[in-house]
Order: sequence, then structure tokens, then C-alpha cells
Amino acid sequence: MHRPTPRYARGYLLHASARKRHWLAVPVAAALAALFAFPAGAAPGGHATHPRLAAEKAAEQDATATPAGKDDGGDDDSGEESDEIAEGAAQYAEARTSPGVVAPGAFSAAWDQLNKLPSTGSSWQHLTGLPYDSDDPRYRDYDSNSSGGAGLVTGRAAALAADDGGYVYEGSAGGGVWRSSTGGGHWQPISDTLPTQATGALALDKGGRLWLGTGEATTNADAYQGSGVYVLSHPRSGTFTASDRVGGKELDSTTIHTLRFGGDRVWASTSEGVWSHSTSDLRGPWTLEFAPNPDYLPGGTLAHDPNAPYKNIANDVAIDPRDPGKVMLAIGWRSGDTYNGFYTKQHGTWTRVDSLGALPTDPDDVGNVTFARSADGSRYYAVNQSPEKLNAGDATILDGIYVSKSGSPLGPWTRIADADTLAAAGSALDPPGSQAWYNEFLQVDPTNPDHVYAGLEEVFETTDGGSSWSAVGAYWNFYFPCWSIDPAEQTGDCQPTTHPDQHAVAVGSYHGKSYVYVGDDGGVYKRPLNGHKDADGHATDWVSTNDGTIDTLQYYSVGVGKDPAGHGLAVNGGLQDNGQSQLRAGDKVMGSNFGGDGGDTLTDPANGCNIAQEYVYLAVNVTQNCAVNDGAWVEDPTKATSYDVAPPDNETGAARFTAPLTADTENGDVWVAGGQHVWVQTHGYAIRSGDEWTDAFDLGAGHTATAVAAQGGKVYAAWCGPCNNQGFTRGLAVGNEDGTGWHQVDLPSTGAQGAVPNRYLAGLTVDPSDSAHVYLAVNGFSRHWTEGPGAGFGHVFESHDGGTTWKDISANLPDVPADALLARPDGGLVLATDMGVVYRAPHHTGWERVGRMPAVAVLQLKPGPDGRIYAATHGRGLYAIDAGSLK
Repeated sequence: MHRPTPRYARGYLLHASARKRHWLAVPVAAALAALFAFPAGAAPGGHATHPRLAAEKAAEQDATATPAGKDDGGDDDSGEESDEIAEGAAQYAEARTSPGVVAPGAFSAAWDQLNKLPSTGSSWQHLTGLPYDSDDPRYRDYDSNSSGGAGLVTGRAAALAADDGGYVYEGSAGGGVWRSSTGGGHWQPISDTLPTQATGALALDKGGRLWLGTGEATTNADAYQGSGVYVLSHPRSGTFTASDRVGGKELDSTTIHTLRFGGDRVWASTSEGVWSHSTSDLRGPWTLEFAPNPDYLPGGTLAHDPNAPYKNIANDVAIDPRDPGKVMLAIGWRSGDTYNGFYTKQHGTWTRVDSLGALPTDPDDVGNVTFARSADGSRYYAVNQSPEKLNAGDATILDGIYVSKSGSPLGPWTRIADADTLAAAGSALDPPGSQAWYNEFLQVDPTNPDHVYAGLEEVFETTDGGSSWSAVGAYWNFYFPCWSIDPAEQTGDCQPTTHPDQHAVAVGSYHGKSYVYVGDDGGVYKRPLNGHKDADGHATDWVSTNDGTIDTLQYYSVGVGKDPAGHGLAVNGGLQDNGQSQLRAGDKVMGSNFGGDGGDTLTDPANGCNIAQEYVYLAVNVTQNCAVNDGAWVEDPTKATSYDVAPPDNETGAARFTAPLTADTENGDVWVAGGQHVWVQTHGYAIRSGDEWTDAFDLGAGHTATAVAAQGGKVYAAWCGPCNNQGFTRGLAVGNEDGTGWHQVDLPSTGAQGAVPNRYLAGLTVDPSDSAHVYLAVNGFSRHWTEGPGAGFGHVFESHDGGTTWKDISANLPDVPADALLARPDGGLVLATDMGVVYRAPHHTGWERVGRMPAVAVLQLKPGPDGRIYAATHGRGLYAIDAGSLK
């Protein structure tokens, strides 16, 4: 039966994840370099959004129940989210790589420069170190996903490892590696001193050492590159340090998808081919085993080609358990390329495998591949994504799940599941597998070679070698017969489930009992390895380990205001795939009052329950009660407490995935939003319709806003278009909120004194005492690292004449992507970068590092009504620091 997805945001379709979006990884500073820009033939962009869950549920009960002015969704589950994720990924990468590609070493150099800066400020206070309940019953409003069943969540888990002594290791997408000694929960960070917090792979070897491959390899939007492979000899008690790195710099600025052991070697599948290293002697360089297109590797003749990041992608390595010398490589870019396929060594040369039984070998049919083998060596399993289906726009891009009953990676292979098989297994999606390039894992029960867990958007299980399957971790509970928006009306059959979008899996034991652990866009969940299921095949025993001790939440934005119910504050922020979090004064648990991907956020400083919440492509919702709702709107539409107020560019798709939204710093009732047009509305949080926006200025066909700032009626709007490295162009428009005085500013990138680099313009801020005094933050890396026309130098620029002329004020600033700026009333300037926060004191020219936090990207800064500065980090939650401590 077709089950429409819930997450609501203005009438397109999306599953629960429109949140991850990029494509490769940008090391917290290492700009994925080209891993990000989509070449010709890559996954197309789209702007799907989820149909509003409860609206459709209500419509099922009463065709007239849809609240006036609301879109009931109407879309089917067509799998468009995969396109949306891909487009978001591309856009995130564009900011860090355009106008060209970034050379290896940029990240490490920036980290060294940052560590040499003097320090200022008091310590950062971590705000979000408490449980985040995605099903908080306080927030059952129209735009919430609360009641879906995922329970306690945190940021995306990219890798897992577990042992038989109760120790579990989680590698987060952007928040480092964490350890639990209690079988999950009571987590502690163990990699905070490393120069990157992006994880691609974790693996325990036979000696109990923990191997860490840095650089997230999900090829999605907010992934970051890494700094190589590290080994922790005593993972139960130790922490990673820079001295634990294996080999040299060969794997710096790559992403690592898997680490596999065979004989006395470890094999790494990376974004730059397959590499191996001795497991006994950790010195010496890594050996490049195979790269299908070596000319595109760093130092090669085609290294600066825009398509270089897509030419040597390795997904996994399968090693014959009986003969470690027999190895098969899974190579290929998810959207397809002539080099895609399986390779093995013949007569000393890596050669494409032409026949593997039912497992495809044609380049058009081999995409993202994940292997798993049984402990006894009798089985090899594989899951394969289809480039052909992706490029055809099929609803599912899953090719299938396969088994080699010979135990050899060379097969012969037999298909044991496809999308139809899994759809009939209790899936909440129709069909599953729309994001198989992003979601894939396989795990074989160490004691039973026929017992397998497979992860796509959901978690599937077979206990008979693939003859039958069960969706033990459904996408969510929406639309199952047990579901009700009112928890009191749910039947006992509606069990907790996992968060959508699976990435990692491990099996371990605690107190003698075996558990399977799965990592997804909501963190880490566990259940007994041989757990219980209901009549529909759904597990009844999932437990979230996201107990608040692990905070890897990936914020894009933050908003702060006085809590109207007390003397404290209400703090909220938009998150990757986890909607918007709401932390109110006195809360012991954060709630989620908005679903999907949270983008920009506006919060009334005087009343923290007046909130504008942005979803993708400039979809904006507003609430004036923190979106507190018990779900009564299902029966009485007038009881909805949030409203769709998206500017028209949302309807046409003429906005970036995460589009800029701001309020005039002198009048909080005036908002400015940027798509192709600069939109203005003057009703503040009382706005109730998208029709209330006025079109102040058209930035031009093909141009979309990247940053906006407004003060005292004056507006600055930065834009790009094209935004990728294929003819990248950026600009700045200046005008008034009433639509008068608009003009495009001449921004020369070369030649003129104070030229602004031809790179992504990521942030704008205005001097609180002078609206003609404006600062500009420029993303990406300088020309020293970036190959592209006009890449230039510098990251922060200043204008005293409304943007007519500019001066580079970067001075000693590290060469690191700059994301956002905050101008303080005393003349100080605070800058958020991909590696933390820096500060320039009033009447000074040099920059200082603000406090200490792990090497994590900070994407937004906001002043609070309490005199503190709030930082939204993309991987370690929300932080605040006393603004008065910055000297």
C-alpha cells in the first residue's frame, strides 16, 4: 500500500531527510575541493519537499479537515528526496570550492594557522548537552514530525564499531568519535584534539585496536573531508591524538568509506582510489593499490579538471577470507562513469570483472556498493545502487541485495532482494531505496551466516539468507494503523523505531547479551541481535542510545529570545535532518517543533516563542507560541499554531537549498528573504500568508541570494549564478526595503585595490551605528589553494560607502572558509569559520581565536538578549560565550 511521507513543507515531496545535502566532504575546512561540484551527468537537482503528514492523515479522516490556506501535500512518495539531497550537497560544496577546485593540504594549513593565533574570550558554554526528543508531546503542530517514533536523536552517525565487552564507538559526521562503556549511552568524546571531526569509517582489528578513517564519504551536502587514518591502541581508555596517524599525508583531504582487513594489511576505500598499509608497521606511506583514472589525482595532468573529484571514487573492498591475496574492489561514482565496476588482480594488474552471476558488472549498473561477509567465511553479501535508475529519475535507485554462497567475492552472486521485495516487508515507503547512494549498510550476525541486517532509508532484517525480509526499523510510524497524533489514542502495537536514513552498523555484546547497533541521521539505536517483531515485521525493542551525553547535532542556524513563560531564554536552531530544536527555560529535554531540514531561523529577542522557521528552498513557517500544540488541529483546523508564509520564490524553486533570511536590525518586524528576488515583509511574526511579501528587487535570471543583511531600511544582498565551478559568477546588490534605490555593485575580482575574490559570498553584517558601513565574509580558500578564475585572496572585506569600494581586512586570518559575521556595537567583529570562531577587537587589525572548541564548522552567530554570543556548530550543537569577555 502506498504510504505518503509526512514532513511538511509546502507541497512537494520528500521523505524524512531532506536534510543531508551535499555530496562529498569538506573537511571542516578542507573544502572538499571538488568533491562537491556536480559534473555533467551527475544527479540532477530538484526541490522536493515532504507533504504535510498530519494534514494528509486528517484528510484521510475528513476531506474537509485541511486547515484553510494549507497545502495537503497530495504528492506520492516518488523518491524525489534523493535529488533534493544531491542538490543541497552540491550547493554546500559550491560555497567551499567555486570558482574551481581546491588543492590537497588546504585544510591542514588552515588548522596550523588557526592554532598559532592568540586567544581571547572566556570559555564557550555548551547549551545542547541534554536529550533531544523528536517525539516531544508538547509539539504536535502542523509542521512537526513529532510522534513519528524516532524518540531521542542527535546528529548523523557515519560509522560504528563495538566489542564483546560493552564498548561501543560512534563516529559522527561532523562531531568526532565517541565512546560508550555501557553498551550504548553515557558517551564520551575521544577525538577532540584531531584536526578534523568528520568520520568516514571505524573498525576494530583482531588485536582490539580502533582504526579511524576520517572524512565522511556519504557524498552528501554537509560532509567534510578528513586528514587520514588514525589508530588507537587502547580504545577503552585512550583518546586519539595527531601522533596516532598511520603513514604520511597520502590520505589527507580525502574521504574514507571503509576500512577492511586482510592478512597483515588494512585496505582503505577513498575518494581518491583504494590504498593499503601494513597493520604491524604503522610507519611509512600508504600504498596506492588502484585508481581507475590516475591522471585526475592530485599532481596528475588532469588534477584541476572540474570532474576530477568524481573520477577515482572507491566504495568498498571485499577480501577472500580463505585467501587474503584475492581481493575485489567496488569502484564507481553514484551517477555513473565508464570506470564504474568491480576489479580484481590478474597477473599483477587490476582488471575489470566481467561476470559475477546476478551481480551486475556493466558500468551503468554499478554504483555505490557495500560488502559484508560472515564470520565463518561461508557467505559474502553485497548491496548495490543503480546509476541507471538514478539518472532515469526512478522512484528507487536500489539495484538489489546479493549473496555469494561460495564465500568468495568473485561469486557466483545471487540476488536476494530488490525494492519490491523490501516494500512488501513492512516498509513505510513505497518504494524504499530512493537514496541508496546515501544510505547503505550490511551486517552479518557473527553466529549465523544467514542472519543479515541491511540499511537503506530503513533497517531490514532476514534470518533465512534472504528468502524473507522484515522492515524492523521502519522509516517512521506515520500511516501505520497504530499511529495517532495523540499518544493516548495509539495502540500498543506502535513501537519506537529508528530515525530514517541508515549509514552504519555494528554488533557487540554487553553483559553477555548480543546487540545490533545502527547509525543514522538521528544518531545510534540498538536492539537485541535476535530481537522481537510484531505481526507486521516491525521490531518491538529498539532503544535510542542518544541520551544527551552525545551531542553531534548539526546546526545551520540559531535563534534566541526571552522565554515568555519564565525568566530564562528560549533557544532554537535549524538542523540537518532533525528539524528545529526548541530549548526553553527549565527544560530537561529539548523538543522538536518543526520537522525535516531546518534552515535559517528568526527569533524575537523579546519573546522567544515568536519564531520564523525555514525549511529548504525558502519555505518559511511562523509561530507565535513556540509551535506548542497537542494535535487538536486535526479535528479543528483553527487550532493550528504555525503558518506557511513562504515567499513566492519557494513555489518556483528560485532559491538556494538553504536560503538567507534576516530581520532589519533596527526593526524586527521587517524581514528580508533572498531567492532570485529580494523579498520584504513588514508584519513581523504576525504574518500569516506568503502573499504578504513584496518583491523589492530581482537579482536576475539564474542568480540566487547567498546572504542578506538589513539595517534601518537599507538592504545588502549577495548572490551567485552560475554557482558551481562551471562559469561561477557572484555579485552584490544594494537598495532599500521599500524597493527604491536598487543597483548592482561593481565587484572587480582582480586588478583594483580592494578587489573582492570571485568566490562564494557567504556572510554580510552591518555596523550597528552606520548602515553604509558593511562587512562581507568570503567562503572557500584563497588562490594559493583554489584553481579558478579570480579566486583571489582574503576572507573578510569592509566597505564604508555602502558597498561601492572595499578593503581586505583579513590580515592574519587563517586561510579557511568564512561562513558568517557579527558586527558588535563597540566596533568588534566576530567571524564564524569552518574551524571555529575568531575575533577582531575594536581599533585593531589582527584576529584572535575565540575560546576553544573542537575543529568544527560554525555556520551562524547571533547576539542574545542576555549579552552573550550564540554559535551554531555543524556537528557539536549550540554554544554561547560572554560577549563582554572578548577584548
